[in-house]
Formats: sequence, structure tokens, C-alpha cells
Amino acid sequence: MFRYGVGLGPAALVWSLLELLLVVALVVLIVWAVLRSTRGISSSSPDRADALEILRMRFARGEITEAEFVQAKKVLGYES
Repeated sequence: MFRYGVGLGPAALVWSLLELLLVVALVVLIVWAVLRSTRGISSSSPDRADALEILRMRFARGEITEAEFVQAKKVLGYES
């Protein structure tokens, strides 16, 4: 029989810590899965917008000429 205050001893602590670790791992796995699935939904639009914005910034800073700017926009598919 168990006496008051003794319980299962160190084994109970080990199992409790393992259960806690399992719950934390499960929560992390769920959060990772949700973030991964939401990132994949609209992956093409932000990349294209970012590319055009970078191109505009480079043109504004004078890093590329107008001809290079127009050519790069054609390559990116913004002008035909």
C-alpha cells in the first residue's frame, strides 16, 4: 500500500515529465503543420510583387538604366 506523501516515487515524476514532453511536442507539430500549410497557399503572388518592388527600388537608386528596367519587367512577365 501507499503511504501518505510517498506516492509512486521517482517513476511518477519521470512519467509526468514524459507526458508533458509529449503534449508539448504535439502542440509544436500542429503549429508547424498549420504554418506550413498556410504559407503554401499564396506563394507565387508575394514573390512576384517583391521582385517588381526590388526592381523599382534599384531603378530609383540608379543601379539600373531605364532599358534594363524595361527588359527586367518583360522577363518577369509584367509587360509583353
